[in-house]
Amino acid sequence: MTAIPLVDLQAAHAEVAEEVREGFDRVLATGAYIKGPDVAAFEAEYAEFSGVRHAVGTANGTDALELALRALRLAPGAGVVLPANTFVATAEAVVRAGLRPVLVDVDPEHLLIDPAQAAEALPGSAALIPVHLNGQLAPMQPLLDLADGRPVIEDGAQSQGARQHGRVSGSWGRISATSFYPGKNLGAYGDAGAVVTDDEELAAAVRLIGDHGSGRKYVHETFGFNSRLDTLQAVVLRAKLRRLPGWNEARRAAAARYDELLGGLDGISLPRTLPGNEHVWHLYAVRVERGRDEVLAELQANGIGAGIHYPVPVHLQPAFRGLGYAEGSFPVTERAAGEILTLPLFPQITEDQQMRVAEALAKALTRS
Repeated sequence: MTAIPLVDLQAAHAEVAEEVREGFDRVLATGAYIKGPDVAAFEAEYAEFSGVRHAVGTANGTDALELALRALRLAPGAGVVLPANTFVATAEAVVRAGLRPVLVDVDPEHLLIDPAQAAEALPGSAALIPVHLNGQLAPMQPLLDLADGRPVIEDGAQSQGARQHGRVSGSWGRISATSFYPGKNLGAYGDAGAVVTDDEELAAAVRLIGDHGSGRKYVHETFGFNSRLDTLQAVVLRAKLRRLPGWNEARRAAAARYDELLGGLDGISLPRTLPGNEHVWHLYAVRVERGRDEVLAELQANGIGAGIHYPVPVHLQPAFRGLGYAEGSFPVTERAAGEILTLPLFPQITEDQQMRVAEALAKALTRS
């Protein structure tokens, strides 16, 4: 029986292959591999999609976060509050920008940053990074209120097209960063990312720093580095962006189908949507109460491409030992790390594939 992947990148490619091929031919004919016309066109299109005035393409999502932080010109070593339940890149970007990660726990129901704990950490910190997780936004208005003028930087790597109370991801914070890693809802054919903002000065600073600090050739106004979106990736992203609203709708339909198929199973908790959120289901992550790793192994043995996201939280990673956190510092995050199980979900997944996943999961749970 054919295996079911966690993400089917080939199925997405089949939908855009002809348009991408034509775009690649256009770029190859002109040789405009860096800063080509498709980059500017994609930046304009993605800014409009995100409900802001400016988008700046970057080499990847981690760079996008670092560039956003550097553009804000925070004091060296200043604290930046972020959730412990995130991919390491969020904290990594803070450190690379010369700042200090201040971790807080997440709420037990949605696993999004807990405003109450953020409130305790903010007085000694200079900025806040809410992470939009699995396809839904963190509780933005309470966090903006808590920030009290401190810059809020959205980490929107998993939320392209998601909305909260009608307002799209990327338009809430003073500046926002996203990733176009191939498996994202909007994925390139390699690494890519973007910073979006309504602030013209911040957008200009991001562009300057990400191009060796140079606004004019061989004149370097500030210390920067090389993080530009290349033209071939912009071609891919333009083709996919036109299809993203439809793909996100397909993800919602697939998530609803999982809710129906899995609703009666004992031993798991299904993901929940924060009120006011319009979820785009980057990931469909259930929580297995007992024997998560054994359940995963059985699913994989049966050709189901399930996975685990963040089995070792940021604060327990060897690289971040210097932050001074220990096991037990963030109990909700640590418990989730031992329970989360991500099921196959992509726009082209079929009802038959989802039924196979549900049947295999039900059998695995009875043996765990």
